[in-house]
Amino acid sequence: MKRERIISGESASPAEENGFLSLRPSHLDDYIGQRELCDKLRLSIEAARRRAEPHEHVLFYGPPGLGKTTLAQILAKEMEANIISSSGPTLTRSGDLMGILTNLGRGDLLFIDEIHRLNPVVEEFLYPALEDFKVEFLIDKGAFSRAINMPLKQFTLVGATTRAGLLSAPLRDRFGILHHIDFYSDEELAEVVTRSAGLLDLEIEPEAALVIGRRSRGTPRVANRLLRRVRDYTEVKGDGAISRMIAEKALDVEGIDSVGLDKLDRDYLKVIINYYNGGPVGQEAIATTLNEENDTLVDLVEPYLLKIGFLQRTRQGRIATEKSYRHLGIKKGEQPNQQESLF
Repeated sequence: MKRERIISGESASPAEENGFLSLRPSHLDDYIGQRELCDKLRLSIEAARRRAEPHEHVLFYGPPGLGKTTLAQILAKEMEANIISSSGPTLTRSGDLMGILTNLGRGDLLFIDEIHRLNPVVEEFLYPALEDFKVEFLIDKGAFSRAINMPLKQFTLVGATTRAGLLSAPLRDRFGILHHIDFYSDEELAEVVTRSAGLLDLEIEPEAALVIGRRSRGTPRVANRLLRRVRDYTEVKGDGAISRMIAEKALDVEGIDSVGLDKLDRDYLKVIINYYNGGPVGQEAIATTLNEENDTLVDLVEPYLLKIGFLQRTRQGRIATEKSYRHLGIKKGEQPNQQESLF
């Protein structure tokens, strides 16, 4: 069973992504957060410009919703280049990639999201394109088969992944630049919320922007999503202006607590505390107890709980920390009513 989560960093739908397009910055100077990364990217862009060369291949990796796609689009804008977008799961055959590569112009960017999910055959086909800007393909079969080398124009591959560890070493090594994108601070997210509110013609108090930022799990996509939910609540229950009180009430209605946890996060911690005495407990046992997909917990729940210190991951299993007990109002050693401990 997969739950729909308002605080998920993943894109909910193409329609939502289209709605966020107007909120995305188009230049590095407008990009909020990731200052060290932006400084390095600004330097590599300027160096490529001065040499009149395409930018080196770049890999952006980190949790979903932090701006990998936005940075790829900014890179194309700063390099004054076209960008062609695709994703790992959609490139199932080498022919799918062949048509894209042969139509790229000099300096164009090929952006592949979820690049860790590339088909191995497609990945191997990509290697000579990245190193030597050529592709090799066979014509005819059997004794009459011939290998044809087709030159490509120099292009830049920009890869994005939430699972850098699943990337094969040969593919990872072909990226000249690797940038890790980390969670945002509450203050940076408040800036994101304030900027987005301005673009949406919303009046928002600084304290309200910070409330939304604190509950956004360090993720700009979540911050923008929560801002839209608060806007809806304000239009119905308020006077149009977003105050701190309105923002808190709106997010309480959505089930998002003061540190950005939703019901799935709290249920996850309660399973460890109430069913397994605080841990250690294996991830599969937690997933089975919750009737939830294991990948959902590993990709979308654990990273933030680890980030804020509510969870420890050890060789023996997962352990709930003192901070999680305090947040949930549970005393260590307390025996809960099992029927009321979840759901």
